[in-house]
Amino acid sequence: MDEAFTKPKDGVDNNAWAAINTPLLEDELIAFCQADVERLLRINPYLEFHKWIPQKGDKYLFVGRNFSQEEPFDLETSILVEELANGLRLRYSNGLKKDTEFLVESSPYGSKLTVHEHYHPLAENNREEGLKQVDRSLTTWAGDIQKYLVMWNRWRWFAPWRWYMCGVWQRMKPSGRRIAYMFWWITLIEIALIILGAGIYWAEYS
Repeated sequence: MDEAFTKPKDGVDNNAWAAINTPLLEDELIAFCQADVERLLRINPYLEFHKWIPQKGDKYLFVGRNFSQEEPFDLETSILVEELANGLRLRYSNGLKKDTEFLVESSPYGSKLTVHEHYHPLAENNREEGLKQVDRSLTTWAGDIQKYLVMWNRWRWFAPWRWYMCGVWQRMKPSGRRIAYMFWWITLIEIALIILGAGIYWAEYS
């Protein structure tokens, strides 16, 4: 995954971007991004949802908390969704972040997704406080989108998996997903130990 950040300049918005390769075809990736904006945001492991309320037109009210900074900060903003020919743009009504773009292009691997984030300029007299509202999750978020898309490409044909990811996993808080992940690994280890114990018993007494 490639990533670059622009440094602040006088009179110019700050922006950051991260790019990932995905196994989906270009049209499939565009459709994935445009189909469910909430899913794209919930993939971010540093973003906790408190409210997600559809409004008029292509707007949503988002209330939540961002844990990407050492000191988490609260968010409450309307999000305007704009579909682009090559992706998606989210415009925010409140906060330091102005918009997020998901831009799709072709790639030898299938397709490439670039996530651009644009910020309002920081006032010099409020720069330190403003930096505390910068979303530092972009690298991890893009990486988790890539992991999700790899799984989506492999398992989307399997209805129970789609039901779990879209109906259960997506609604979990990031902390709940980590607990569920640990639970599944513990369960798999227990099953493996039971099978191993049964195998030893069978070998000893058969």
